[in-house]
Amino acid sequence: MLAKTPPMGWNSWNTFANDINEDLLKETADALVSTGLKDAGYEYVVIDDCWSLPERGKDGRIVTDPEKFPSGMKALADYIHSKGLKFGMYSCAGTRTCAGYPSSFDHEFVDAKMFADFGVDFLKYDNCNVPHFANSPNLYRRIGLALKASGRDILFSACNWGSDNVGEWIRSTGADMYRSTGDIFDNFQSMSDIAKSQIHNKLAYAGKGCFNDVDMLVVGMHNQGHVADGGMTDEEYQFHFALWCVMQSPLMIGCDVRHMSDATRQTLTNRELIRLNQDPEARPLFQVRGGEIRNDFIGFKHLAGNEFALCFFNFHDSPRILETEFFDFGLPVASGLGLRLTDVMTGADAGVRSDYMRVALGGHRFQIFRGSLVAL
Repeated sequence: MLAKTPPMGWNSWNTFANDINEDLLKETADALVSTGLKDAGYEYVVIDDCWSLPERGKDGRIVTDPEKFPSGMKALADYIHSKGLKFGMYSCAGTRTCAGYPSSFDHEFVDAKMFADFGVDFLKYDNCNVPHFANSPNLYRRIGLALKASGRDILFSACNWGSDNVGEWIRSTGADMYRSTGDIFDNFQSMSDIAKSQIHNKLAYAGKGCFNDVDMLVVGMHNQGHVADGGMTDEEYQFHFALWCVMQSPLMIGCDVRHMSDATRQTLTNRELIRLNQDPEARPLFQVRGGEIRNDFIGFKHLAGNEFALCFFNFHDSPRILETEFFDFGLPVASGLGLRLTDVMTGADAGVRSDYMRVALGGHRFQIFRGSLVAL
């Protein structure tokens, strides 16, 4: 099992799209180490689309673009591995990638062996330009088998954007993580819409071995790069990161880590939030409130060591008071128990709470508590 907890790393697409080369990838690997991101758990350096020439070679293999990557992919993989990191690449289930480059439809086993020969540790597998009568589950099963036959352990990151009821069959393909949403853009509305699409009925699909990927992080992009669309404040990026952590999404950084601000680095390396994301029990968060998600969200999550997370997120632009009855996450007054709570962001002791809890939050703000059961 390659994904006992949600994978963590960096992907080139959100900021750079087609503007990629081997120097960028090497500098990014260097930055992951020098900024403390590697020590925080980010280990995959992933090239997304646009890395090849427009057509396959005469031998039927995809040809690495020699201008972008003059040393070749094996040399780049060796460099990234020398930094104690892992190397990831990209292909697609269709006849062409999303950007129009050669893709792996009907070439799955040849391409998987090529990736293994390069030294690839992670494959993002997209869903563009799939023939109309092709069967999506079968296409993902084919690449899953091809990766297993390649002779190398390669983490399988399926990316079909949450279509085709993917949560119902994706584990059968051998995937280690899978996109359960459409594409994210760098603004609060896009981020919150994606989160809300998961909270009501999709979080339960995530767990050890195969995690819901709610798309790459836009933390620290500040309206720069390919998915720029207004940007967010540092506080909103913190909200975004905290939400991805408790939803147990893979954490794939999308900003330019070579030039990130101190605030961005502090958010991306927040030890307590990452600890929630990487909890070894890997149990999904669940929505305490019933019905469809509104603009406030309260969630509860079982953690290792008989601990729990109680989460409050205010998606409103204005301040709100969020309230929950402990009965709604399984702790009635008759139990004689309460939760001793600690604020995850500040470390402050929040005391012992039981029966109900009210939290006042500003617009686009959150509060998360880590708790343990105690007798009243």
